[in-house]
Amino acid sequence: MLRVGVLISGGGTNLQALIDNVEKGQLDNVTIEVVISSKKDAYGLERARDHGIRAVEIIKKDYSDPGLFEEALLDELDRNNIDLVVLAGYLQIVPSKVVEAYKNRIINIHPSLIPAFCGNGFYGLKVHEEAIKRGVKITGATVHFVDEGTDTGPIIMQKAVELKDDDTPESLQLRVMEEAEWVILPEAVGLIAKGKVVVNNNVVRIKE
Repeated sequence: MLRVGVLISGGGTNLQALIDNVEKGQLDNVTIEVVISSKKDAYGLERARDHGIRAVEIIKKDYSDPGLFEEALLDELDRNNIDLVVLAGYLQIVPSKVVEAYKNRIINIHPSLIPAFCGNGFYGLKVHEEAIKRGVKITGATVHFVDEGTDTGPIIMQKAVELKDDDTPESLQLRVMEEAEWVILPEAVGLIAKGKVVVNNNVVRIKE
């Protein structure tokens, strides 16, 4: 059984996609043990509690020293014996100590086809605003491992979404979530749970 900890900062729609897949039996070898929010009263915490999942706030500004924040986050993950950390709309930089402790065991969902529209400052609606401004014909979502950089870790899965002429950042954001994010995030977690994801020289191979 793969024990998952989900880190959020907001509404938790990708968290909900994972919960739905677990409850439908499509991720029958996965259990979500804890949901940790970087923001107080994030709605994703309510989603967790509604499904009997431990919900915790660990907010960086509440700690006088960055090292204490690192320790708090790491302690919560370790306390729950987490095998895989999933960043699902987590807007806080993951401390290097946590990245090191969970090397190739932290994944993130990003709302573009990396390496397009990613890196520092590219999150939320800005990603979709820039895609529309650039006039790309295809965007999408990427699931990747988290390393010390921003959106630079090995890519696990990607799914493309076509832009429409009348797209707004909001309509594109919703379609990318529905057609890509909510599909490939649970799929990637399922592959990891089955031991099918192998990282070699910063490149992911999916075993048959």
